[in-house]
Amino acid sequence: MSERIILSFPVEGTCFNYRVAGAAIRDGHVLVCREDDDDYCMLPGGRVEMGEPSNVALVREMAEELAMPVAVGPLLFTSESFYGREGDRYHELGFIYAIALPEQVRPGGEQPFLVREDEGHLLQFSWLPLEGPALKEANLLPPWLPARLRTLSGVPEHVVFHEGGVVE
Repeated sequence: MSERIILSFPVEGTCFNYRVAGAAIRDGHVLVCREDDDDYCMLPGGRVEMGEPSNVALVREMAEELAMPVAVGPLLFTSESFYGREGDRYHELGFIYAIALPEQVRPGGEQPFLVREDEGHLLQFSWLPLEGPALKEANLLPPWLPARLRTLSGVPEHVVFHEGGVVE
């Protein structure tokens, strides 16, 4: 087996990330993930590896994180994000796809509904309602995402985000 090369690397004080994520939307809720030491949540996903198509990377990441199969649907968003976190600068290229989880995995019940260990961190997966304050209270990042998840157009959107604002 050849060496896995994750497309995340430092360049002159900025870290470049190539990330893929899945938006599982069911019964008016979206599945989010929070790492144990973060004050924000995100859509489940991870980094793409060299030579790996983004949709294949998403299937791999979901198998690693959720330990369940997913069906990858249409591309919802591509994004270019420029932001800082904990003193570090990031330039992130992202692809967000619609995903379908097994039928029995549904909102409701105690949240988080799933807690798993990944790379030394506990990942907590929860269903949050799309409407109301839950996504803001959970600090779903990137900040442009909650509003756009509520108004999906059916056509892939390209979003360029600079910390402090959104440019389309």
